[in-house]
Amino acid sequence: MIDHVSVGVASLETSRRFYDAALRPLGVVRTVDSAVESDYGWAPGSLGVEFTVTSYPGGTSPSLGSHICFRAPDRRAVEAFHGAALAAGGRDEGAPGLRPQHHANYFAAFVLDPDGHRIEAVCHAPEV
Repeated sequence: MIDHVSVGVASLETSRRFYDAALRPLGVVRTVDSAVESDYGWAPGSLGVEFTVTSYPGGTSPSLGSHICFRAPDRRAVEAFHGAALAAGGRDEGAPGLRPQHHANYFAAFVLDPDGHRIEAVCHAPEV
């Protein structure tokens, strides 16, 4: 299956601040930094990378229709992701809530990152 996903960003520092804040409620942390990219995963120092932001000076443009979805452990984490992402400079693309068109327990939120990439957090579990 997929090893990791990478998005191009105009400002690595801006994206680091955004993704550090937005992904923390989901249990995803920055694991490795270099001069041109940052890797994110489930545990600091792990060799597995799930997501990377890569600097492209001069800017990038998101692919129309694409988005990246991160799994959340519960609905509160989806809500925390959304709030943290907005506070870190993201733009709302869909408040936390049920999306029954997918299935009865699909609880998700959507944001645009500072470069316009569509980012989602989802919990598939029923509310407890």
